[in-house]
Amino acid sequence: MSSANKKNEIIKEITTSKETTEIEELLCPIRYLLNIFGGKWKLPIICILSGGTALRYSSIKRKLDDITNVMLSQSLKELEASGLVHREQYNEVPPRVEYTLTEKGKSILPALAQVAKWATENMETETACQTKCSECQKTV
Repeated sequence: MSSANKKNEIIKEITTSKETTEIEELLCPIRYLLNIFGGKWKLPIICILSGGTALRYSSIKRKLDDITNVMLSQSLKELEASGLVHREQYNEVPPRVEYTLTEKGKSILPALAQVAKWATENMETETACQTKCSECQKTV
């Protein structure tokens, strides 16, 4: 093997190794993201709370027609544990609990708006239909 060929082989190995490392470095943040936002209901809950006003459990449940009480409660607890949702309990009779996005929760909204924009564009080209959710249209 000539010196030039050997040099090209080494460069190719380094480049391939670098690309593999970059891909592996992306996997960790993606796993983190999916751990926090994975599941059917967490992103819709974030979207509902993105309006800025505190919402009670029953209001969130009404906006998510087919979610069960167990799943809503579990999703809210997980979002709270991740630091994305704040739960405020008022010591009144009857007790009142309200949910809002934290600053950390609000910080994901621009990225979600970009993902929603991408999805809207692809829905229109692939399925020839418009998005139906007026709430999601507001974030795009």
